[in-house]
Amino acid sequence: MNKPPVVLVTGGARRVGAAIVRRLHVAGCDVAIHYRDSADEATALARALNEARADSAMTCSGSLSDDATPAQLIDTVLDRYGRLDGLVNNASAFYPTPVGQTTPAQWDDLFAANARAPFFLAQAAAPALRDARGAIVNIVDIYAERPLAGHPVYSMAKAALAMLTQALAKELAPEVRVNAVAPGAILWPTSGKPEEAAEALIAKTPLGRKGEPEDVAEAVRWLLLDAHYTTGQVVRVDGGRALAI
Repeated sequence: MNKPPVVLVTGGARRVGAAIVRRLHVAGCDVAIHYRDSADEATALARALNEARADSAMTCSGSLSDDATPAQLIDTVLDRYGRLDGLVNNASAFYPTPVGQTTPAQWDDLFAANARAPFFLAQAAAPALRDARGAIVNIVDIYAERPLAGHPVYSMAKAALAMLTQALAKELAPEVRVNAVAPGAILWPTSGKPEEAAEALIAKTPLGRKGEPEDVAEAVRWLLLDAHYTTGQVVRVDGGRALAI
């Protein structure tokens, strides 16, 4: 009997990451749920998934700013399941960095989460993904193309991740496909953007509403499991908002 695909999702314990985990699990994948601080949420999610299908979910923790974490995460998944078919670089950091007030520590933090960690995770995962002829999906942002006011460092870091998607698609071909999803207004950030900005964002969205985490999750599922002739692409899941930025 064929073994199910195994996918590591960073930042997979809550919000959009948890929706991705659930969607991949429903699609038949075994899932490794990475978290940094959300131990309770990760444990509860893995428990629920394992109750639905035994030994189909695991948790793994670590700060992605730590140089040792990427290789440790990949080794942990391989020790448990013996294979790795997909990597979803979902973990992110988001907060404003106004020009004149930004610190080097903020620069390092935003680039570490949004660009550096995805690169080193992909590097660590590449041998296993090549063996499995697997795939990587990076979660970028529509602001990787056009900057968000007050967030220059975040915008630059996501732009770096979009370029990383294209670079890895070349470097890891033909065995590994690498794509990205660029969400628009899905869930409002827990910090970094005031709630009153919500209506302004919706007003700029041609479909006239915010999206759901499941919209992003389905795009990730398709890119990982079904988009067999697609690599180096960024799929916008934004209700058309990039058209009006």
